Amino acid sequence: MAYGVKIAKGDAYKRAAAKRRHIRIRKRISGTPERPRLVVTRSNRGITAQVIDDIAGHTVASASSLDASVRGGEGDKSAQAKKVGALVAERAKAAGVEAVVFDRGGKQYAGRIAALADAAREAGLKF
Repeated sequence: MAYGVKIAKGDAYKRAAAKRRHIRIRKRISGTPERPRLVVTRSNRGITAQVIDDIAGHTVASASSLDASVRGGEGDKSAQAKKVGALVAERAKAAGVEAVVFDRGGKQYAGRIAALADAAREAGLKF
């Protein structure tokens, strides 16, 4: 099935391109109870990570840069992303999740996305 996203100009074009990439990625990956999907949502100000079981349709664990333990800390946005990655890995391990499928949400695997993924791997999650 073809998914069309309207072509626009400027920032709208970037958003449409990211949406197309995300649709293309989501056709191939899905979270299961044994290996849920680690979704990363990045905005200009913050970053959020959720571990989602797509079959049951619920979130197993989540962490955000708005959490009290992450917010207000020293460092740049990449440092916050590392803290969020470690926090979501800790919460996922507490929920019994050992391995995940990584969903970068159509964003490039660099910068804050890569920092979050590396921190989650260091905390013990398997990708």
